[in-house]
Amino acid sequence: MTETVPSTESSRDEAPFRHELYPYRGEDQFLTGTLDYIHEALEADEAVVVAVPSEKTLLLRGELADEPAVTFVDTATAGPNPGRHIAAWSAWMKERGEGGRTVRGVGETAWRQARSAAHLSELRYHEWLMNRAFARSATWSMLCPYDAADEDQDALRSLSRCHPQIRRDGQYAPNEDYLIGGEYAFDALADPCDPFQELSYTHGDLGAIRSKVSQCASDAGVREDRLAKLAVAVTEIASNSIRHGGGQGTLRTWAQDATFLCELRDSGYIPDVTLGRTRPEPTQIGGRGLWLAHQLCDLVEIRSTPDQGTTIRLHMDAERLP
Repeated sequence: MTETVPSTESSRDEAPFRHELYPYRGEDQFLTGTLDYIHEALEADEAVVVAVPSEKTLLLRGELADEPAVTFVDTATAGPNPGRHIAAWSAWMKERGEGGRTVRGVGETAWRQARSAAHLSELRYHEWLMNRAFARSATWSMLCPYDAADEDQDALRSLSRCHPQIRRDGQYAPNEDYLIGGEYAFDALADPCDPFQELSYTHGDLGAIRSKVSQCASDAGVREDRLAKLAVAVTEIASNSIRHGGGQGTLRTWAQDATFLCELRDSGYIPDVTLGRTRPEPTQIGGRGLWLAHQLCDLVEIRSTPDQGTTIRLHMDAERLP
């Protein structure tokens, strides 16, 4: 069973932001397609930001001879949580686009290094959200190389679903897979592992929530220096439940492999699917709870619909217990 969020894009194929998927096989095809895209930008006097795995960075650097208009960045600096990547790309593009200069991005996710099935699912969701986050941006475009050498057609179709354009033979064209339907199909959340702890909360219960989470996380092997971060994230999400989710919620905690999870459920609805993934403005009132959760946790999963309410799962890495 899957859950969906509606798309509000009325003409996605005409959006100013160009988001291209580039399936390739092997280093030669990677270089050919990526360099074609970069050289198009350079010929148009555009800047380029490149975030690809380290071995691909070496290949491109060897071909570009320290071209000053091309900047290489490391997505690892944003941390493991894909929920931080939109803000990182926004900052990189803003820096390179000073003075109104058009900027292109080249971003290849290290898909095979996904830490879990949940992490892989959130990486795909991030790709889809890029279209929403930058729908009104006319200043840049993004090429997403994808190594299709393993011939996993299901994985390729899932990723293709997230890109409005596809690049083949040096040209981009509308991607028919993306245009089929207008909703993002989430992977269903896995059931909590037994044993799990459950606690209902409402006004006045935030102290008990923090105490419960800290104790359970410590028992699960979360390092002491990370307990405070998790407690802040849980407090922010629980506070949102009380203020915006019907005044109450339910907390579940459990350990799974080397991860400690906190699941918070309430009857509220989050209509803005990019909430928490873009840096709040200094003058903004509210809206910082999800941002903090993304900054403090290793992964955040959000499922929110008007009829089923909101479920938020916070993941924090833990040491494996003997």
